[in-house]
Amino acid sequence: MDAPKSSFRRRHKNILEVGNALLVVVDVQERFRGHIEGYEELIVRTAILLRGLEALGVPVVITEQYPQGLGPTVAEIKNIEGTETARLYFEKGHFSAAASADFIDYLQKSGRKQIIVCGIETHVCVSQTVHDLLERGYQTHLVVDAVASRNAVDKEVGLKKMFASGSLPATVEMVLFELLVRSGTADFKQVQSLVK
Repeated sequence: MDAPKSSFRRRHKNILEVGNALLVVVDVQERFRGHIEGYEELIVRTAILLRGLEALGVPVVITEQYPQGLGPTVAEIKNIEGTETARLYFEKGHFSAAASADFIDYLQKSGRKQIIVCGIETHVCVSQTVHDLLERGYQTHLVVDAVASRNAVDKEVGLKKMFASGSLPATVEMVLFELLVRSGTADFKQVQSLVK
C-alpha cells in the first residue's frame, strides 16, 4: 500500500526544517556539575537531542566558555558515538557565542537560519547568545527542557526575556518530531527509540 500523500506544500515559518536547522549547545561543561539546578537531567535531555539531530543530519555546534577554567564539555555529551565528526567546537570568552567571529562565520556559511539552542546558564550565556542571534536575523528555537541555571528564578526570568524578545519555545521532543515530519520511516523509528 502506498503511503498517504501529504496535504501541505509549505509549512508554517516557525516549524523546523532539516535543511534549515542547526543545533547550538551552549557551555555544558564539567565544572558546572553540582552547581546547576537540574544539571543531570539537562545532560540527559541534551544527549537525546544531539543523538536525534545527528541521526537526521542536522549540524551540531558546541561552545565552551573558558575551558581552561571551566573544563571541557561533559563526557556524556562529548563521547556520544555516531557522527561526532559533524560536531564543531568553539571556545569563547564572551558570554554570547555570537561575539565570536568564527562562530558567526560558520553560521553564515552554513546558510541555516533556524538555530536550536540549549545549554547553560539560561539567563547568561544562553540568553545573550539567543538575543544576539535574533539581532542578526536568525530564528531561534529555545529548548526549555534542555536549559538550566543555578537558581530557578534566573532560569524563569531568562526564559521570559528571550520569549519576549522573539525566541520560540520548544522541547526536545517537539524539535525532533517537527524535523521528522512523519511517522513510519527509518528515521522515525531511530528517534522514537531515543525518546521513549
